[in-house]
Amino acid sequence: MSMNFLINAAIPSPLYFSQQLNATNRKPIRAPLRCSTNNGEVNDLSTIPSQIELGAQDDTGTSKEEFRSSSIEREMKNNDIWRLFKEAQRNILYLNKQRLDAVEELNKTNREKQLLLEKIEQLEVEKQAGIGKGNLSIFWELLLRIDSMVLAGMINSGEASNLRKLVFDYKVSVADLFADILPEGDADLLVELRRFGSGSKKNGFHSIHICTEMDPLVSIGSLASYVTGLSGALQRKGHLVEVILPKYACMNLDGVQGLREIKAECYSYFNGQLHANKIWIGVVSGIGVTFIQPLHYSSFFNRESVYGYSDDFERFTYFSRASLDYIVKSRKQPDVLHIHNWETAIVGPLFWDIFVKQGLEGTRILLSCHNLNSLCLEHPDKLALCGLDPARLHRPDRLQDNTKTHLVNILKGGVVYSNKVVIVSSMHSKSRIIRSLSHGLESTLAIHQDKLLVAPCGFDSSTWDPSNDKFLTENYCAEDMKGKTVCKVTLQQQLGLSKDASTIVVGCIFSDVSDVFLENLKAVVRGANMRGIQFVFTGTNKLPSASRALVSFQEELKDGIVIFVDSYDDALLHLIFSGSDIILCHSFHDPVLQVPLKALKYGAAPIAVTSSDIEFRYFAEFDHESTRFSRFISSTFGNISLSQALEEIKNNPLSWKRKIKDAMLQDFSWDAECYDIHISAYTAIKNL
Repeated sequence: MSMNFLINAAIPSPLYFSQQLNATNRKPIRAPLRCSTNNGEVNDLSTIPSQIELGAQDDTGTSKEEFRSSSIEREMKNNDIWRLFKEAQRNILYLNKQRLDAVEELNKTNREKQLLLEKIEQLEVEKQAGIGKGNLSIFWELLLRIDSMVLAGMINSGEASNLRKLVFDYKVSVADLFADILPEGDADLLVELRRFGSGSKKNGFHSIHICTEMDPLVSIGSLASYVTGLSGALQRKGHLVEVILPKYACMNLDGVQGLREIKAECYSYFNGQLHANKIWIGVVSGIGVTFIQPLHYSSFFNRESVYGYSDDFERFTYFSRASLDYIVKSRKQPDVLHIHNWETAIVGPLFWDIFVKQGLEGTRILLSCHNLNSLCLEHPDKLALCGLDPARLHRPDRLQDNTKTHLVNILKGGVVYSNKVVIVSSMHSKSRIIRSLSHGLESTLAIHQDKLLVAPCGFDSSTWDPSNDKFLTENYCAEDMKGKTVCKVTLQQQLGLSKDASTIVVGCIFSDVSDVFLENLKAVVRGANMRGIQFVFTGTNKLPSASRALVSFQEELKDGIVIFVDSYDDALLHLIFSGSDIILCHSFHDPVLQVPLKALKYGAAPIAVTSSDIEFRYFAEFDHESTRFSRFISSTFGNISLSQALEEIKNNPLSWKRKIKDAMLQDFSWDAECYDIHISAYTAIKNL
């Protein structure tokens, strides 16, 4: 429908005014005058000339003139009305065009303002990290160029160590000073680096992760987010962190800044021979990353998947040995080699039996375990592939498996040969892990319990924070929760739910769903199927069977209280956390999605769907070996069901709001407890 049509419909036509005017000027027609005589005849007086008629006949000419004058006058009035109408119509159209232009200009200004705010926010984050994006690239370029100089034989290990310290301690200054010289050759750059200074006091730890996953490059399980999250937290606190990864063919390299190959020979030992590797370097999420690409054994990582092959032991043993060969070749002298799970646990025996006296005397080993159920049992003879002595290691106090004694246990070797072992578990205590969750390693963990630490996973607070979340309709914090109400109404509107801020919204976000979990979820919904409750379910992966089951369940209820979103959307995910009062959790230990941690930050109570966590709820609060997160959950939301939570919201709203506010004020990000535990581990092993 056009704007002209709307205006014409709203404004009467000038013909209407003309018709009304003619109606008011029209003279009534008078009937002829008649009368009856005594004999009944009717006299039509209108046929009898009278003095009046005679007089009227004399005025006929005058009346015609007046009529013509009146007609002309009416026509002039009609023309004036039409002219005024057209002028009014033009004015309305002009004003409407001006209004539309003003609205468009306002929208354009708002868009530019939003872009500016996002840019300011990005710059602020980079500023808080201590270095801007451009400076960060230069900083890592300098460090990686020093590696090239070592590999080319231009400098020795001592000078390389001093230059790395120099670049790290003065990263802001050197970024400005060396920006122009970077395009030059290594020789010219080395001259300038030597001229700048010979070194400085070291302020933080230098750690190198030798690992198989890193977010966002390759993410299979919880290891990927752990490596990126912990590395970022360490660097924000002034420590130098590097990562070494295999160069998988299936890896997404879009997130690598400045990816390039180092033009230097780098060989590693495997199966009795030295084999060449390509070395690639780049920056990922502000962290320097080295990629190792085997040439002779190119098929090791030129596959569709990361894990699940019969030769996984050979693949990751090759990578582990190649990583150590590269570190020695590049003359790096880190404080800590941080290895992960069984895939790089072989680094422990390799380090102490072969590499420690190759310039790494000051380096120590830290192993992190994300899954004690994955051990890797192999025949002892395979240890010789990477240069280890099977007879020396196939012993009960070293790598021999505790149950299948004819095999070696690679993860056990990592525990035995590491200076500290961090078990990543948000809810379990060290004693319970040793007693019940060691999967055959109970005796080994008991012997080495003094070097065991338990650390929770964390989450990225720069992305997940309702006070500055760019996806939210209105931001909020623990001190001002008005924005959360706005977000709830936005979520309801977006999903087609009835809009009511007083309605309790229960969200559920999952990445994997079992049949048991689905049945428990349905039971929870049916048990809470009362007026004033809305459920929102969504998954982060495509789960056809779960999707069909939840859609069927949604149709079964037929009352609009359950919405299942069968698509992953970052903005919607943030909105579900912000718009929900309660978040149903598969488990409180959720290292992949970190749902309970994000729920607490966004003012939504995490409630367990099943009773599988009940076994540790009651004693975690009193076990001082458990994590701070575990103790907090157990004292707040860990011991209540969904029905109990709903009752508390209804019957004791003030107490519930205090509990939610207290939860939002807690810090369970990577920068908090997880960082503190790892720094304590680094400090302890450096003092050994």
